[in-house]
Amino acid sequence: MATTGNDIAAAKQFLVKGDLVAIPTETVYGLAGNALSEKSVLSIFETKNRPSFDPLIVHTDSAEKLSDFVFDFEGPAKELAAAFWPGPLTLLLPKRDVIPDLVTSGLDHVAVRIPDHALTLELLCQLEFPLAAPSANPFGYISPTKASHVEAQLGEKIPYILDGGECKVGIESTIVGFVDGVPTIYRLGGLSVEDIENVVGKVNVLPHSSSNPQAPGMLKSHYAPRKPFFLKSREELENAGDDIAVMVFQKPLNKFRHHQKVLSAAGDVKEAAHNLFTFLRELDLLPVSEIWTEYVPAKGLGLAINDRLRRAAAL
Repeated sequence: MATTGNDIAAAKQFLVKGDLVAIPTETVYGLAGNALSEKSVLSIFETKNRPSFDPLIVHTDSAEKLSDFVFDFEGPAKELAAAFWPGPLTLLLPKRDVIPDLVTSGLDHVAVRIPDHALTLELLCQLEFPLAAPSANPFGYISPTKASHVEAQLGEKIPYILDGGECKVGIESTIVGFVDGVPTIYRLGGLSVEDIENVVGKVNVLPHSSSNPQAPGMLKSHYAPRKPFFLKSREELENAGDDIAVMVFQKPLNKFRHHQKVLSAAGDVKEAAHNLFTFLRELDLLPVSEIWTEYVPAKGLGLAINDRLRRAAAL
């Protein structure tokens, strides 16, 4: 059973030995291992039951270290990094040979980021290697935003969970690559399209991928609860049976319900993003047959929330 605590020295000791450790970030908790060790990276895939064709994100603590494992960190990539690192931005950059092909699923680009969490930044600063760290959950399930979420799902498979409290953003990072020099969003996430465009101008947004993804987190079916999950109209939600749990954006349903979650009573998409995965987990544990929800306004982080909802419903 995993030990949970905030002992950076203990986390470092496990990682240096080749073990895996759950780490906090501002987005979600990650399942971390030495990104330069094929053995550790393979252990990540095995522990999560993650398919090897779905690449991982590499985490470091400073832009200066990137030259050790990527090429062509310049132009719009460098502008975005200066604006948003540490933060919920991941960049796809050409990789050096030191990064195992297993990390990138054989692709020639690697996803890299600097997380915005003091504990994990201090841990990364003390390590002589970057960390590969997808979300610390069984593959395809709801991403963890608290140490207790990790403990419930992977506690018997890893030795240590670095507890940094609840994740402040609550959904995964936005992934940006560059197609013929044009900034391209491969995955919507905790950094809005508008914020990115304010720095580098108009960007392209790619649809998710059902196979052979070009970046982490692009699979069509992902972030899903165990119970059947459906996107419904407001009218359908109002008529849901008592054996169905519902999640709404701002306005509670007129009909009294025991099993209802409101993502943001204030109508704030950032608050909704923060609550999304926690609420899905709570609804998934209820004695209900299905979970129904509605889209949120398609603005700011609402685009990323709707992306996660569609993928949870495998649409």
